[in-house]
Amino acid sequence: MTEPFVYITRAVPEAALTVLRNGLPGARIVVNSHDRNLSHTELLTAAQGCDALICTLADPIDDSLLRALALKLRVVAQYAVGVNNIALDTARELGIAVCNTPDVLTDATAEVAVGLMLACARRFVEGDVLTRQGRFSGWAPLFHLGHGVYGKTVGVVGAGRIGLRVARTMRDGFGCEVVYHARNRRPDWEQALGARFAAVDELVAQSDFITLHCPLTPQTRHLIDARRIGLMKPTAVLVNTARGPVVDEAALADALREGRIASAGLDVYEHEPAIHPQLVGLANVVLLPHIGSATHETRDEMGRMCARAVVAVLSGAKPMHQVV
Repeated sequence: MTEPFVYITRAVPEAALTVLRNGLPGARIVVNSHDRNLSHTELLTAAQGCDALICTLADPIDDSLLRALALKLRVVAQYAVGVNNIALDTARELGIAVCNTPDVLTDATAEVAVGLMLACARRFVEGDVLTRQGRFSGWAPLFHLGHGVYGKTVGVVGAGRIGLRVARTMRDGFGCEVVYHARNRRPDWEQALGARFAAVDELVAQSDFITLHCPLTPQTRHLIDARRIGLMKPTAVLVNTARGPVVDEAALADALREGRIASAGLDVYEHEPAIHPQLVGLANVVLLPHIGSATHETRDEMGRMCARAVVAVLSGAKPMHQVV
């Protein structure tokens, strides 16, 4: 029996490679040496004959790729929670396990969401820029005013682990009222947080801060569109740490440019890594380079989780966090 071949689509922390080497002695482990994501054709060539594939959200693990690799491929381990880039029905049909990395990035992503709310409301980035440019001439009563956070209403779209952590932080830390929307009503949220369920239209109209934590599905694509942005308060802050296409970036750019909402904080983008050019030039938007899970601790553990899933499947065991 030949030793297994594991292909990894981007460089990952050494912690992941250690788990693979210890769990699969003698395995052939190949990591994409380019500092970029591979095209579909490049990925198909590089991963040909692999028994396991560790991939990222930016990799097109579609029907054609899975079928081309199906002769040997037994497991796809996604270095992320979301799996919208993977043809799950095809994987199920072909008997290829698909695993992800839930839980571990909850705290890190929630930190970024809360940080973006604060940065937008208090205009941290604008203040940093003007100070560095030498435009700070001293304290003044009307200088660089923002909006407070304490006691405001936070609308949370998506009632998963990250949404819950953000809601709890804003309620406990800032005394905020929590309004939430999810596919199904969550009595646990209502009991533990005093949260109030609302339809999306009602949530965006009533909230001072709207923070997105829903998966990307056909139903959530452009969930926040021009019409719903038009329902928001002129002082509203929109934060997206979920998936870029949940927001219509062109509509958001128009609203920010015209001052119809106060600010936005984005860590993900509709056509990532490309960003709508109008957003780049606006002072009232904070743009982060998709760093929701970017802590040493989180990325190490995400790598270990992917590696453990690969070791389990290739060893004939049932992996944790199996999606398919």
